[in-house]
Amino acid sequence: MEQRRVARIGIPLVLCLLFFAVQCWLLTGGSKTQPAQILIADTSELKASPALSEINRNIPPQVLYAKAWKLLKDNFYEQGFNTQDWNRWEHHYDGKLKTSEDAHKAIETMLASLADPYTRFLDRDSFDEEKSQIEAHLFGVGMQLGMNKEHKVVVIAPIEGTPAFNAGVHPGDEILEVDAKPVKGQSLDQVVKQIRGEINSIVSITFLRKNDKREDRRKISLKRAEIPIKAVASCEVLPGNLGYIRLDSFISQKANSEMRQALKKLSNTDGLIIDLRNNPGGLLSNAIDIANMFLDHGTIVSTIDSEGYKAKTEAQNSPITKQPIVVLINQGSASASEILSGALHDNERAKLVGQKTFGKGLVQSINKLDDGSGINVTIARYLTPNDVDIHKQGISPDKDCEVVLKDDDFTKGRGPWWIDVTYSNFKRSPTDGKDVQLAKAVEVLKREVSSQPNHKTVSLKKH
Repeated sequence: MEQRRVARIGIPLVLCLLFFAVQCWLLTGGSKTQPAQILIADTSELKASPALSEINRNIPPQVLYAKAWKLLKDNFYEQGFNTQDWNRWEHHYDGKLKTSEDAHKAIETMLASLADPYTRFLDRDSFDEEKSQIEAHLFGVGMQLGMNKEHKVVVIAPIEGTPAFNAGVHPGDEILEVDAKPVKGQSLDQVVKQIRGEINSIVSITFLRKNDKREDRRKISLKRAEIPIKAVASCEVLPGNLGYIRLDSFISQKANSEMRQALKKLSNTDGLIIDLRNNPGGLLSNAIDIANMFLDHGTIVSTIDSEGYKAKTEAQNSPITKQPIVVLINQGSASASEILSGALHDNERAKLVGQKTFGKGLVQSINKLDDGSGINVTIARYLTPNDVDIHKQGISPDKDCEVVLKDDDFTKGRGPWWIDVTYSNFKRSPTDGKDVQLAKAVEVLKREVSSQPNHKTVSLKKH
């Protein structure tokens, strides 16, 4: 049984996806005001597979389609295939596919019949983007961008040490042109694609900056570079000697090492707030590794495949901290975020504060096709340690720890401190006291600390 299962998932790129929309990580940066993608990924075969570096652009379209059909037949978790006979698709397009584009459209149509939004086709650019985020190799100029209510593309923040930062780009700057072409009327994604490009290539961007009643327009030429992607977006000490970590994503393979460094930095604080709000997910291995940093016993997560095979992942009994923990969650906390939240909560290791999570309890594999495109396939569902299926249900905060936000909370700056829907206040911080959910987390953590006055922080172990 085990040998057969290993052989079955030994496909070109096995990444168990749990990602909930597509992040706008511009290589210029990206806006995280909305949840993005839900990804759980097991990268154990990432380096082992020669198929990752080999692209056969001359593969016959019919062969490409046939391989995609077989991939779904062997791996899709719901073997009823949305109440249809999957065999009907095997020869559905025989003699009709002349180009790779034909094959791609046929594959998309076939996948759509499953009615599973997480089983989807990725063209070469989308697949490369997904892989780049996992490997944390992004190239651009270093800006996080957003689109305001007037449909203007504005800079949320330049990333420190990047070409944009070094050129003096400011939060709030509006982008008017990219390489002398106006961006008015374009989507944020379209603007992003124009700003991206090969490393060391030049992009010209025209910015508009408003200073009081004056408007300054300036054109800047920026050389594209590799942009550092930080999974840990914030790590600091809040008043009262409380540690605060905002984990932005689990997708980078560096997320676990960044979390370990953050815990080391905050090892002398009395307690920790782990902020997973609007964290869309990432690699399963990261969720498990990070859970192990806090757990000395118990189950982290269970997965159930198409044949009903249940596999449990247990804690390794080697936590690196025993500080009291509060985890902040909201509707944008998905997949890997829900795995970590569920693991810490069900094992009575953390209190949950905020709002109910997104509710994405399915696991995908990322599979590279021979022509460089790919397919994300739902291969399993997962359960929290208490065997709770949270799919379409989410995880709720603890009793008396729910803080529901209304629309005007965001417009008045009472939402997550790094989100400004008005695109006018770019100087928020977790210490400004306006974030009502964070304020509740501080209150709850202080209560937890006072009830465990003799807690100790265990020393970091070398890995």
